Amino acid sequence: MRPPAPAETKLLLCVWHPFTLWRAPEWLPTRLRERFPGMRVVHLQDYSAVTAELPDTDIFVGWSLRAHQLAAAPRLKWLHSTAAGVAQLMYPELRACGIAVTNASGVHTIPIAEHVLGLLLALAHRFPSAFRHQATRHWGQQDIWNEPIRPRELRGSTLLVIGLGAIGAAVAGLARSLGMRVLAVTRSGRAAPGLAARVVPSSALDSLLPEADFLVLAAPETLETRHLIDAARLARMKPSAYLVNVARGSLVDEAALVAALRDRRIAGAALDVVSEEPLPESSPLWTLENCFISPHLSGASDSLWERQAELLMDNLDRWFSGRDLRNRVDLTRGY
Repeated sequence: MRPPAPAETKLLLCVWHPFTLWRAPEWLPTRLRERFPGMRVVHLQDYSAVTAELPDTDIFVGWSLRAHQLAAAPRLKWLHSTAAGVAQLMYPELRACGIAVTNASGVHTIPIAEHVLGLLLALAHRFPSAFRHQATRHWGQQDIWNEPIRPRELRGSTLLVIGLGAIGAAVAGLARSLGMRVLAVTRSGRAAPGLAARVVPSSALDSLLPEADFLVLAAPETLETRHLIDAARLARMKPSAYLVNVARGSLVDEAALVAALRDRRIAGAALDVVSEEPLPESSPLWTLENCFISPHLSGASDSLWERQAELLMDNLDRWFSGRDLRNRVDLTRGY
């Protein structure tokens, strides 16, 4: 069967989010039309008219489509998610319909890896404590040194990365360049050579937790990773260890984490993602001194949409020439 032509194709672009950076810029549909003359590109600013536009849509670009919206799109052949995580799409109707699904894996790698590096440095060198003392105009030099967890070097410490996709691999590379010992957990227990000193399958995670000085979560959100870090696994961590989560809030049992932080059973946590976003004012995470919160900003970058556009247009080139798409999601695994 011959590949489709741009003139036979309608692409529907709809990416709405309260955070304005996640919304598609005005220049993107213009650039798509210039690159693929004849392709009909419809850009919606919100979801109010999505259902009306879906019946003749061939390609949908956005964060998500609900099951009832998918049912209104009989011609849909390819859905491209502008997020790397696609748990919101893994409902039975989409898994069974046979359309191609791609994601934005790799688009956020550089800013998130840099964000993680910043968190590791901040935690090791006790920057949050310094910020608190600054707020009260107190020279806290001795106070910080007297804390149960003192400032330390990253060099020689052990980093455990859960998930060695684009982000986890980039974090591992930065950590190795600082002289950290890197351990890793992947679904299969396999990874590209040189990424980590040791790689184990997810079934052996418990064996590595006691070795970690820093635990970074960079795994996808799936049924298997929900509450991956629970009370039992927090209990296996060193009292001097830190948890860093830049994956999804669902990977951590938040109530168990709050209890572990309150009781100082781990040194602290740095969370860019939480189970409910925005984090409710009532959440105890706000007030815990050993919890540092960034409001899901690790992927924020002025270069974000340039990278999104490059990936999308490369995949459109592949689509119209009948070649394999980049970042094809395995609908069985959910990533």
